Order: sequence, then C-alpha cells, then structure tokens
Amino acid sequence: MANFKELLVWQKSIDFVTEMYRITETFPKTEIYGLVSQIRRAAISIPPNIAEGNSRRSKPDYLQFLKISRGSCAEVETQLVISKNLKFLNENEYLKLNEGIIEISKILNGLINSLQQ
Repeated sequence: MANFKELLVWQKSIDFVTEMYRITETFPKTEIYGLVSQIRRAAISIPPNIAEGNSRRSKPDYLQFLKISRGSCAEVETQLVISKNLKFLNENEYLKLNEGIIEISKILNGLINSLQQ
C-alpha cells in the first residue's frame, strides 16, 4: 500500500477541505454552530479517515475507513445542496464544490472496488 500522502484521493480531499473552510468563512455568522460546523466536520473527516485506514495496514480496516470517508462525501454533497438553496453559495461556487466532492467520491469508489477484488 502506498503512503497515504501519495494517494490522489487524499491530496484532493485536503484541497477540498481547505476550499470548504475558505468558502464557509462567507456564510452568515448565525450559521457558525449550524451549517458551517456541520459541513466543516463532514469535509474535514474525509482525509483523516483515508490516512488512518491506510496506516492500519489491514485491508478490512482500510476498507472500513474508506467507506466512512465515502459516507462523509455524501454528507457534504447534501450540505452543499442546502447551502445553495439557502443562497449561501452562488451557482458557480456550488458547481465547483459539488464537482470536487463527486470526484473524490468516485476515486474512493474505485479504490474501494480495487481493494475488494
């Protein structure tokens, strides 16, 4: 298994989290303990779960942590829709972020599938 820092999915998820933190800075301050907190917690859980699973050096453990990351991707994707509906994100921000989280989810799916074979 490659070191987690060498994994494209880990690198992309780090970039995604960084962008989510930057973008959510513009959300209303009344959402700091609501949507901002939820979306940040879901996004920030993706790369550490990839890293922890990879570091366990056990295929079943690795798969479990990758699946947790994939679940967090679905959570973020849902929160992005809510953020767009509430007009906290404009259409371009939403599309860019949604594309990013879908790409991460697809890479995770590919990695999970390859490990299950």
